[in-house]
Amino acid sequence: MVLGGRVSWLRAKGGKNESKVSFVELFFDLVFVFSISQLAHSLAEHFTPLGALESVILIFAVWWVWVFTAWVTNWLDPDRMPVRIMLFVLMFAGLILSSAIPDAFGEKAIFFAGAYVFMQVGRSLFTVYALRDVSPANHRNFLRITSWLVLSGVFWIVGALMEGEMRVGLWLAALAIEYSAPALGFRVPGLGKSTAADWDVSGAHIAERCALFIIICLGEAVLQAGKTFAEQPVSPLIVAVFITAFAGTVALWWIYFQFGHERAAHRIEHDDTPGSLARQAFTYAHIPILAGIILSVVGDEFLFAHPHDQADMHTAAAILGGPAVFLIGNLWFKGVTTGRPPLSHLVGLVGLGLLLFTLPEVVVYQLGILATAVLVVVAIWEFASLTRVVPSARSTGDH
Repeated sequence: MVLGGRVSWLRAKGGKNESKVSFVELFFDLVFVFSISQLAHSLAEHFTPLGALESVILIFAVWWVWVFTAWVTNWLDPDRMPVRIMLFVLMFAGLILSSAIPDAFGEKAIFFAGAYVFMQVGRSLFTVYALRDVSPANHRNFLRITSWLVLSGVFWIVGALMEGEMRVGLWLAALAIEYSAPALGFRVPGLGKSTAADWDVSGAHIAERCALFIIICLGEAVLQAGKTFAEQPVSPLIVAVFITAFAGTVALWWIYFQFGHERAAHRIEHDDTPGSLARQAFTYAHIPILAGIILSVVGDEFLFAHPHDQADMHTAAAILGGPAVFLIGNLWFKGVTTGRPPLSHLVGLVGLGLLLFTLPEVVVYQLGILATAVLVVVAIWEFASLTRVVPSARSTGDH
């Protein structure tokens, strides 16, 4: 397609490939399989309040660099050679970023921050260049976005050069800048601000991209369970723990994919302001979904490592906290896309909260079984509610 006297790198609007996820996008996502694995292992090894805070910072950063790339490839066509090369360069930088995760708050801070800033600013500058003369509104959008990312990049780099609390504080400030920017319309003096009407996204594409990312996260849970099971001497207890971990992951998949993803994709495709809905449902609401899966992977590690230990708040923070954070994310996601948060998810959160009262009476593997049972009940409840022949239920949420 030629626009303005040169070949356009934009996706063709209205074509069969407008919402198609390309193979190069899937290839790009493979780097984040490594990222999720690194995040889960790092959190498991430093499962303290400070370790949790540091992991939250890293999770927010990894998600942000991925989701910004997903938005960019919503407009730019990955089958165009310059766009494809851009994604390959980002993959390499993402590999450096992922490798630095375990020691991001140590000696490899500059590698993590440098790779992150390079990916964010470099991708945005490339998009500014790609959109010149062919999409004036989005060209200005990405000029604004680049300005915000350059500002936050200063905090990332300076934070990497500091140590301890100073680094944590500066990186939190960087995240605050980046996460508030979309809500503020990326307002920049002289460039104005973006509006919801400017973000003419393909809802089906952004929905599928986020769904594939969730598959990556769930895949890490399955791989971790299988790897740990293969390394353990076989016993009835280990088999029971393995089944529990797998069933819990299946329940997480069921809760997200059975109805949530399908309805969200349909809703955003028919919304008057798809950009605004995509920002809420996919850019922000998926963060606790991602965090919940990573925390559940940590909970599975505790199940295998200490099945006979007395359950306490430390282990419950992962075994119960992972499913709880995941359900909170789905409540947000489904509430935004249907207008009505599912009752089954609210009851599931209550059920997980009540399991805290069992801590003096159960050991770790028993707590894991109970947490998985709650997730299975939530999945079955939603499935039973939304498969009834009740049109309003499919459009608004379960009963």
